[in-house]
Amino acid sequence: MLVTLSPSALKQTRWYEYAIRFVLGGLATVLAGIMGASFGTSIGGLFLALPAIFCASATLIESHERRAKEKAGFDGRRRGQDAAALDAAGAGLGSIGLAAFAAVFYVTVPLSSVAAFIAAIFAWAVVSVSAWWMRRKFRTVSRRRSSESWSRSARRRSVP
Repeated sequence: MLVTLSPSALKQTRWYEYAIRFVLGGLATVLAGIMGASFGTSIGGLFLALPAIFCASATLIESHERRAKEKAGFDGRRRGQDAAALDAAGAGLGSIGLAAFAAVFYVTVPLSSVAAFIAAIFAWAVVSVSAWWMRRKFRTVSRRRSSESWSRSARRRSVP
């Protein structure tokens, strides 16, 4: 699968959807700031690490996919839910990489801030891509296993 930039997707988004993303992202950032001021920067950082825009993007992705399917004359509910779930899975894998970034940065920043950023970005990339690859590999294996077990059980039922 090749990742490409699609400027046509920007035309599909309505102005108020951008406003929703902006407001929800800003509110999440303000919440992280309040948590940081009340309980310390470590706790505030944990809340800031939450992808602030995820909630808004998941609902917008769901509505876009549903709307596109309905425009074609189909019920788009399932397609929208699947697209939002795929986005959530990607956010989860990215969060694993973000944790690796934070850990490497925390350990290496006393030596040099520039080196810490370089090492942390490298760790984020390696961990995120590895998590994606393992999920893809595991998902393929589990699908194959479930289809094999289904075909075996179907053969057992058909044998007299």
